[in-house]
Order: sequence, then structure tokens, then C-alpha cells
Amino acid sequence: MTSRTPPAFLLSGTIVTDGTVVEDAVIAVSGERIAYAGLRTGFDPRSLPRLEEVELPPGTLLLPGLVDLHCHGAAGGDFPGGDLPSARSAVDFLHASGTTTLLASLVTAPREDLLRVAETLRPLSEEGLVAGIHAEGPFLSHARCGAQDPRFLLEPDLHLLRELVESSVGYLRAMTYAPELPGAAALVQAMVDLGVTPSLGHTNADASTTAASLTQAANLLASALGSDARPTVTHLFNGMPSLHHRDPGPVAACLRLAAAGTVAVELVADGVHLHPDTVRMVFALVGGDNVILVTDSMAATGLPDGDYDLGPAGVKVHNGEARLRSNGALAGGTATLLDVVRRTVEAGVDPASAVVSATAVPARILDLQQEVGSLRSGLRADILAVDRDFRPIEVFRRGLSLPRPTAAITAAPAPAS
Repeated sequence: MTSRTPPAFLLSGTIVTDGTVVEDAVIAVSGERIAYAGLRTGFDPRSLPRLEEVELPPGTLLLPGLVDLHCHGAAGGDFPGGDLPSARSAVDFLHASGTTTLLASLVTAPREDLLRVAETLRPLSEEGLVAGIHAEGPFLSHARCGAQDPRFLLEPDLHLLRELVESSVGYLRAMTYAPELPGAAALVQAMVDLGVTPSLGHTNADASTTAASLTQAANLLASALGSDARPTVTHLFNGMPSLHHRDPGPVAACLRLAAAGTVAVELVADGVHLHPDTVRMVFALVGGDNVILVTDSMAATGLPDGDYDLGPAGVKVHNGEARLRSNGALAGGTATLLDVVRRTVEAGVDPASAVVSATAVPARILDLQQEVGSLRSGLRADILAVDRDFRPIEVFRRGLSLPRPTAAITAAPAPAS
């Protein structure tokens, strides 16, 4: 299907949504919305005249369109670079790869660059192509800056936060911060007041500082937005001290609070950032409803190995693994979110849990659960058809079938060892 006008159509397969699996199911779409999703026996085709049945291979799985909260670009487009045409190319590639909802993530950069990029990328949000902007910095730890440029790291600056919100016209949806920095508590309060989800990360904090900050953020969000709102943790394990039995650091606090449902933790489960056993352990400890699968993808996603940019930093990609040319630090990922879901399942995680962590959980963080992230009547017709190995068959966004990505897909990175 290639029509640009959403038709009324029917998809048949196994629905995987909201942590459940429904065999012998159908999804009926009318215009941009899902009219029915459930058992075939419960659907009356007479309810939708001129219904077109889309032919899909036997064994097709039907998933909600994927939702990525941490994504710096793809297909040569670098969101932090602030070039709107290349950013549009990245968004087109990501949509066609199954990520039908995403935040455009920035990186630490000079103040004027952050404000310029936030304003430049604004049309992507206004046109509904992205769900907003995620600022990864600049209020981060020098000791755990990773691929963030240490020259531009700052202590919390409420004026700069407000400027970023104004430059993005309110589309700044999330910000990564280090809780041990002076003024972090006031920053968290200001973020919540301005509609920005706090995401703890790139931190050298101890466990008690981490827990106190996340608890503060969770209480403020619950008071402001209700029980579904909660803070997140930016790529758990990466950009923070390793878990140690005598010095547990932020990881222990994040896992405990995620298990309690207080926070949701991001995992870059691409086989490079985390070992598969680590991914399986986190799902077993905290459950899929408290995990957000993300890509941390950068411009090289969908393209061959070579030299790329991540904001102001130069990156070299070898065997699909992105590292700074300056010091070899990991510099984002090159997998799509569907790749991450597939590798999570290959790690031994239940497929329904892996899918919910890439759909319903991040949709709730964005407060878009009545639009995306699930397959049920009335929601936007963002649907991903995949085979049993989670390889893409067809992608629908707002009821339209998207063409397959034109960027040349690289071989999957080798699993971490």
C-alpha cells in the first residue's frame, strides 16, 4: 500500500500490545485511527464499508508504532547539528523503520547553539513529525560526561532552562541532569513547573543523592500531572559509576525505585552499550512496565561505517559501534528501535515485555497514551507489522503505509562481551 490518503483497511496477524499477545486477531483502520483491534471473531466487517484487506505473510506480528525518547539522529541527519533538511531526512528514515513517535535529542553545546537548534527544530514538533525535544545536558557531571563535550558543561542555570523552553515554544519535553550539582533541586522544580520531564543521568552521585532527587521529581510530577507521570533515568549504567557492593552508587537507587514504579529506566539494549545478560537482569528485577527501550541513535544509523558528527564532536563508526575520535568514548548508537527490541528478545526477555517497553511505557512518559503506544480503538493508526524474528514487513503511521527506508542498513553490531 502506498496511498497518501488513509483508506479503510484490515490487518490480520498476532497482536502484541500492552503486555499481552492476541492470536488470530485483526486491526481495522479508518482514516488516521484504529476502529477495532482484537480477536477476529469480535469484528463485524459490515461496520466499515469498502474495507481493504492488506495481505501480510503468515505469522505476522502486529505491534504499536515504536516510541523512542532518546534519539540524536539517523540516515546522516544529526539533530544536535540543527540542520533542518537533514533532520527531516532522519525523521523520515526513523518513521519508516518503525519508530513512529520520537523525541529529537540534543547534546551539550554552547548556550547559543542550544538555543539556535531548539528554535530551528521547532517545525518538526509543530508539524507533528516529532513529539518534542530532549536536551541531554548541559547540566551534567564532568566526571561522567561520556561523549558530552566537557567544555560546555554547566551547573544548573534556571534562566537557560527557561530560554530553552521559550526557544522550542514549549516543545522541550525532557532534560537529562546530574543530581549532585549545586542547584539541582531547584532545577528539578523548575523543569516540572515548565512541563519538562526530569531524566537523571551522566551523574557521579551516590545512592542517597540519586534516590532523593528522583523521589523529589516523582512527587512533583505526580502532584502536577497525576499518577502516570514519573521521572526517567537516562541510559541506565552508561554515564554513571558501576554498581559496587560497598559503594552502590546511582544504579542501586535507580533499580530500587524502578522496581517500585517510581521511575522508569532507559536501556540502550543494542548489544554494544549493555551486555544481553544485563538487559535480561533489569527486566527480571523491575519488569517491562518500568523500562524504556531507547536507541541513543546518531547520524550513522542506517548508514555504513565511517566518520560522522554528534553535535560538536567527531565520531568514528566501526562495525556499527560509534566512538568519539578524540578519546574512544561511546558516542551514541547505530541501531533502530526495532533492532533494540529484537536484541532485547534475543537476550531472553519476553517479547510482550520488550514491546511494551518500546511503546506503552514511553508513550505514558510523554502523556500521549491516548494517542500512541498501544493498539486499541480510537488511537492513532501507528502500526508496525513484523515477522517472528522482529524484522519489519510494513509500517503504518497515521493510517498511511510508509515506504521502506532508503538508507543502506549496516550489519548489526556484534554483541557486547
